[in-house]
Amino acid sequence: MNTLIGLLIIAVGSIGQSSSYVPIKKVKSWAWESFWLVQGLFAWLLFPYLGALLAVPEGHTLTEVLAAGDGAALKALFYGALWGVGGLTFGLSMRFLGVALGQSIALGTCSAFGTIIPALLAGTDLLSGSGLALLVGVSVAIAGIAIIGFAGSLRSKNMTDAQKKAAVKDFALGKGLLVALLAGVMSACFSLGIEAATPIKELAVSLGTKTLYAGLPAIFMITLGGFFTNAVYCLFQNFKNKTLKDYFSVSGSDFINNILFCALAGVLWYSQFFGLELGKSYMTESPIMLAFSWSILMSLNVTFSNVWGILLKEWKGAGTKTVIVLVTGMAVLIISLILPNLLM
Repeated sequence: MNTLIGLLIIAVGSIGQSSSYVPIKKVKSWAWESFWLVQGLFAWLLFPYLGALLAVPEGHTLTEVLAAGDGAALKALFYGALWGVGGLTFGLSMRFLGVALGQSIALGTCSAFGTIIPALLAGTDLLSGSGLALLVGVSVAIAGIAIIGFAGSLRSKNMTDAQKKAAVKDFALGKGLLVALLAGVMSACFSLGIEAATPIKELAVSLGTKTLYAGLPAIFMITLGGFFTNAVYCLFQNFKNKTLKDYFSVSGSDFINNILFCALAGVLWYSQFFGLELGKSYMTESPIMLAFSWSILMSLNVTFSNVWGILLKEWKGAGTKTVIVLVTGMAVLIISLILPNLLM
């Protein structure tokens, strides 16, 4: 029962993340790099910081919680900076491929690397027992994502250039696939950061923090590292493209509109990792599901992002066969969520 509750919490967070790119479409008169930086202030700084404060027990400070041994906070910050490259290219993959296909490719790669690498570093035998169940679950998830990627290639063949541009303004399949793959590999560093920050979580619990919130300070350090990476790139693009004026070129209701929608995008994006940490606290009785939690989140993100892709008419004109392949891939992903638990 607890595992089911954990899955539901992760699913709610995933719905938030998959919806986070929708508010960005409502931002007016700002270049990509401008709204990406502003939403990042909310997604990677403000809301993660507020979340981390929930893990600070009475009589202690966040600084104390982050002062865990072995330099865990610095390691999390480092992995966060690497993940920031993935987050940056992840946004570009949405730009070139759309919400559905962009997230499918990027998150599929992220799912595989983010689940398998920590398991290997922990010395898990992937050819027997729980390790094999983990490997099978990840493999099925990758298969589902590959099917969705195939649906994306069918869509590209079936749609005219005009239809592609109507669905995704800057659609570019080749460039988008390369960016999405890079995004997936680098985004997996978030999972590595969570593992490296385990001492922070353990210290928080020892100080009296509820297990439910203990992982949130680590999330803050990882997103902080990611913010630095993204801020440097976005400000560089602001100078290069002469778009620094964006932040001051809108006023009144348009400025309020942009800030509110960036804030909404930020809190929706952060909800995935807030939900992941809360959900994992209900999975302690099932080590295999705990190890598979990262892949679960990524698979749910892919599933819900494709639901949004359908609602936003990104698949309009793709053809019935393509939609059937898409739905099949989503079904395989859903099966992958429960498969490891069934195998144990």
